Amino acid sequence: MTINISKRENELAVSFDYSQERISKVKSIKGHKWNANDKIWTIPFTEENFLILKELFKNEQKNIDIENNSRNKELYKLTEEEIKLKGYSFKTKKSYMSHIKRFSSFININLDEITNQDVRQYSLFLLEERNVSHSYVNQAISAIRFLCNEVLRQNKIIEAMPRPKKENKLPNVLSFEDVAKILGALKNEKHKAILFLTYSAGLRVGEVIKLKAQDIDSQRMLIHVVQGKGKKDRYTILSEIALEQLRRYYKLYKPETWLFPGQNSKEYITERTVQRIFKNACIAAKITTNATVHTLRHSFATHLLECGVDLRYIQELLGHSSSKTTEVYTHVTKKSISKIQSPLDKLQKR
Repeated sequence: MTINISKRENELAVSFDYSQERISKVKSIKGHKWNANDKIWTIPFTEENFLILKELFKNEQKNIDIENNSRNKELYKLTEEEIKLKGYSFKTKKSYMSHIKRFSSFININLDEITNQDVRQYSLFLLEERNVSHSYVNQAISAIRFLCNEVLRQNKIIEAMPRPKKENKLPNVLSFEDVAKILGALKNEKHKAILFLTYSAGLRVGEVIKLKAQDIDSQRMLIHVVQGKGKKDRYTILSEIALEQLRRYYKLYKPETWLFPGQNSKEYITERTVQRIFKNACIAAKITTNATVHTLRHSFATHLLECGVDLRYIQELLGHSSSKTTEVYTHVTKKSISKIQSPLDKLQKR
């Protein structure tokens, strides 16, 4: 059963098959009304209400059509084309387009009529009303900047736009013991091969799912990462244990094009599926740390650093352009601070 959400002037129109639970959800939104003639619920159209509505019905199939502005649709198409011509990744395209459409819903005017004040108000809305991270707001501003500079050719709109100060957050890292528990909780040979490779080589989830058999160099014990983040090729290490697991998996599944195919053998497994595999492994291993598949990459770098591997080599293995990106792991390693004794301990010994 589908939830239909569309935009009518300054209202969101919502329709669905009768359900008391669904009706209760719509009634929880301020300003709701029942239109008996059209047999639809209406809600004042705001970015916040739209997001609330999507959250309320997040587990149901939805048919959403809120963009009835033909000029904006044209600009969306031009923006997508420009992103492709610039050679940006699929993830960047998806992120930019999502931010631009959310901004469009907020201002509710033609995108080629926006002003610097519109962008400022949207940024304040995200920070004060939505209470999102500074990183999220900076991504939104980057997307709008791309629209203004590359599509609208209106550089001055966002030229002096202030950005929230970047948050200095340290990555979550798992201990050696926790990684061992997670990997040990895996039963499926394919799942084992995916996570063994991810951790042992410090791969991004988007890199491990796109591996092919020819990318595994068992002679030189290297993995060739083809067109990773930033459209860059690199080599990283191939673990002997991961290789053994990979061989066990290969004999059982005999993959063809992709090393880890999805349900359709001609396509690679999705990132969402790998995240689900990792989450289930964490539950089975009783790991309560807030972790994702990417945490394995952070753990790989930190564990290498704790084992005495030079930071420059770790930078190369991870594919970081700047050493500053890799230096964040010096702040989470226990190697440098574990030898420091607390003054309290010294006090107790006196």
